[in-house]
Amino acid sequence: MAYNVGIIGYGWAATAHIDAINGTSQGSVSAVYSSRELNGEEVSAKHGSAITPYQDLGKMLEESQVDVVSITSYPNQHRAQAIAAAEAGKHIILEKPIALTWEDCTAIRDAIKANGVKACVCFELRFISQFQTIKSLIDSGIFGDLHYGEIDYYHGIGPWYGQYRWNTTKENGGSSLLSAGCHALDAALLCLGEDVEEVTTYACQSKNAIFDAYEYPTTTTSLLKFASGRVGKVASVIDCLQPYYFHTHLVGSEGSLLDNKIYSSKLALRDKKWTELPVALADSGDVADHPYQAQFQSFFDALDRGEDMPLTNFDSALQTFRVLFACDKSVAEGRPVKVSEI
Repeated sequence: MAYNVGIIGYGWAATAHIDAINGTSQGSVSAVYSSRELNGEEVSAKHGSAITPYQDLGKMLEESQVDVVSITSYPNQHRAQAIAAAEAGKHIILEKPIALTWEDCTAIRDAIKANGVKACVCFELRFISQFQTIKSLIDSGIFGDLHYGEIDYYHGIGPWYGQYRWNTTKENGGSSLLSAGCHALDAALLCLGEDVEEVTTYACQSKNAIFDAYEYPTTTTSLLKFASGRVGKVASVIDCLQPYYFHTHLVGSEGSLLDNKIYSSKLALRDKKWTELPVALADSGDVADHPYQAQFQSFFDALDRGEDMPLTNFDSALQTFRVLFACDKSVAEGRPVKVSEI
């Protein structure tokens, strides 16, 4: 069926969401809420569809006849806006982070369940060919039983980057993991499992003056202990001066993966020779380069079936954030933290 979609927040991420939603077979953006006054004709012309702007969120939810809302606003606004959308009976696309506290995350969850709506969280890298292929290879058994993995997020978010303006604050950036590194943590749980029992996280910060504005440590390294016996490591480094790099290294009983290369004893490979996979790597922090359209297509297809979407449904994303808040608690308290404490 066709879905009218309303966008909440009209910034950098919103423009990528609009084009991706309009590119699906069922979705069409028909309304935008922004605290700024927008010219409806200009916005409609830019995106190639008739879009009505609103400066009152309640009015948009009541009048616009939207079926789905896509929340791309500041993180500290997510709780109030997601709950308002759920109570209005709207399905929800929610940009990461879900929210900046566990209490706010669970309040959104409760509103979604109480009102019978569906939601997906923008961990869109699960839909990039790199991780689609990696997950298929893991499930095929080509690496045997995984016992170790490290997935690290390297992306310097300085004044040259639009997000920097608000990302430096605890109010909206929150932490290195909440700001951006949650993508790496989520990928680690996708590959190694969601059964994290305990975490230990260490934090540090660049001495470069560019990053002085940050109100929280800009680099964290988290060690993850899984109930399965696996061990993982996730680094979130948003104060680096280097090109974007999403480091991925998985080690199993029959082989290993390194970014877009594999080695397996199950293949007829020469020693010291990796086989390269023909996949698109996660190599940019630019939302215009992210696989939103594939994710949103999956979401609308799931709505048609009356089901939770695969891969990035709310409950799966919530588990990533539960582990994330355990990591941040470990930094704050300087000790290992059991996920059950969250």
